[in-house]
Amino acid sequence: MKKFLLLTLLVFCSAIAFSQSKAVCCSSPSATQQFAMLASSKDFRMAHKNPLKMHFQSSIGKAISYKTADGKEANAYLFPAKNQTNNYLLVIHEWWGLNDFVKQESGKIYTALGNVNVIDLDLYDGKVATNRDDAGKYMQAVKDDRAIAIINGAIAYIGPKAHIATIGWCFGGGWSLQTSLLAGKQAAACVMYYGMPEHDISKLKTLHCNVLGNFANKDQWINPKVVGKFASDMKAAGKKLYLHQYDADHGFANPSNPIYNSDATKDAYANTIEFLKRRLR
Repeated sequence: MKKFLLLTLLVFCSAIAFSQSKAVCCSSPSATQQFAMLASSKDFRMAHKNPLKMHFQSSIGKAISYKTADGKEANAYLFPAKNQTNNYLLVIHEWWGLNDFVKQESGKIYTALGNVNVIDLDLYDGKVATNRDDAGKYMQAVKDDRAIAIINGAIAYIGPKAHIATIGWCFGGGWSLQTSLLAGKQAAACVMYYGMPEHDISKLKTLHCNVLGNFANKDQWINPKVVGKFASDMKAAGKKLYLHQYDADHGFANPSNPIYNSDATKDAYANTIEFLKRRLR
């Protein structure tokens, strides 16, 4: 009798374990995980030409670090406002990592916005890719829990009174939206450049700011169909999306990229600065 009960218990426990493992395996990947999975595609990797060499120096910007809830430290690059202000722009890098292009672009935006603190977050924990293969590996190695810890650490670092805008490109475009979601009521504005949108309408309903999306019609992955669904989802969530779509390729706004599109970049940048200025006063 005891053997029978023990066997029954083992079968029952095995069934539960199988059910739980199946649920984990079959659960839908997050929007950021979906984008990272694209690096498994050779076509996606080859579409990203290795970036041209770029060197950036600043008399204003400086490297900083801060604690994160997982017991680690995060790195970032700060352009401090000239005068004390609660306005902040959190910048999320492309799949290359926090390289000199990102710092240069942040410095340009910093100057255009006026008195705003600009912080470049580093979701790669110091790793920077100079070729597409490493970029793919680094992007796929990012764990959502760690990235969220880095972002929440930055939000805690700047404090509860901060008005937070976000911007990001490619990998960072999707994480820009996720950062605004994590910022809660502190979120003031979100700018996405050809990044993976959030597909969970219930999450989008918690968004507290408007979104500006700069997308490329020739993008094979974040394509017009994906963008169209995002527009529908934002409408269903009752949120405002300012949508700009260009006859350009994925990565069009990076001047270190051989497929750089100057006309699309100029228009997207002008719209971005105007959008941010209105919301970071």
